[in-house]
Amino acid sequence: MIKLIDILNEGVYDPGIFKAIFTAGGPGSGKSYAAATLFGMPEKMPFVSADGLKSVNSDKYFETYLKMSGLSQDISKMTPDEYDKAMEIRAKSKKVRDAALKNYINGRLGLLIDGTGKNYAKIAKQKGRLQEVGYDCYMIFVNTDLEVALERNQMRDRKLPSELVKSAWQGVQNNLGKFQSLFGSSNMLVVDNSEFKEFPKVVKNAAREFVRRPIQNHIAKSWIKKELELRKKWV
Repeated sequence: MIKLIDILNEGVYDPGIFKAIFTAGGPGSGKSYAAATLFGMPEKMPFVSADGLKSVNSDKYFETYLKMSGLSQDISKMTPDEYDKAMEIRAKSKKVRDAALKNYINGRLGLLIDGTGKNYAKIAKQKGRLQEVGYDCYMIFVNTDLEVALERNQMRDRKLPSELVKSAWQGVQNNLGKFQSLFGSSNMLVVDNSEFKEFPKVVKNAAREFVRRPIQNHIAKSWIKKELELRKKWV
């Protein structure tokens, strides 16, 4: 028989509560595949994982809106007008993602923030805001050789110009040391996916270990304590 206290405690004991995982890696690194392995089948990535993490990724919206607009997934072959329209869709996709993220944070839900890691300042700021709310934060940094990244880009449906891939790859490489200092060794996994067959397993195990750790942030601990005390009054 389900007890009232168990119903009231839902949310407080949700898997992934107050946990945020960032992914970083340039185009073709496999970081989106890494994110997808945490959600089941990569080609059918839902928006919540078994560990309670909500997917935060504008690419999924972007790809959907491109199809709805009848535009190609291959940005490198777009005409100037098509490219301008695609960039408008990209901006719309980011707004939709940001609105979803805001709702997730308000609910203190677990997050998987899938990005390239090219903009260090943005991630550092986002991490700081999440910690102010009570989140513990972790990063999965997926590395690969530039040559491999370029080869994989050519096999993608949504191809990018080679020069853009090179620029993004270099930008991410420049931030690796900064991220290691920002997150610390116990809250960051750096994995080379150039030829690593055990890559999905390593990523999933690291993410699961982090999500299942006891919450460290004192703000989250205080919030949970107050919520439990408040809910006891309803029993």
